[in-house]
Amino acid sequence: MNVKVSLTLNTRRYDIDVEEGFSRFLNAKMEGDFDISGNNDLKLLLEAYVRTNFALYEQEKKIIRLIETLQK
Repeated sequence: MNVKVSLTLNTRRYDIDVEEGFSRFLNAKMEGDFDISGNNDLKLLLEAYVRTNFALYEQEKKIIRLIETLQK
């Protein structure tokens, strides 16, 4: 079942359909990055994007180290 997740950027509201299980995770993450009930500027979106990609980068480094350790 799909659920709508909404965010307002530069006074324009965006609604995205995502799976219900993912929507709970996404809403929790978005509440940490954005003003869910208000307007958000594009700089805030860019900062959240960079933070998320840095977390993915760090996670990928850990996975690679783990794989290397397991291959020894």
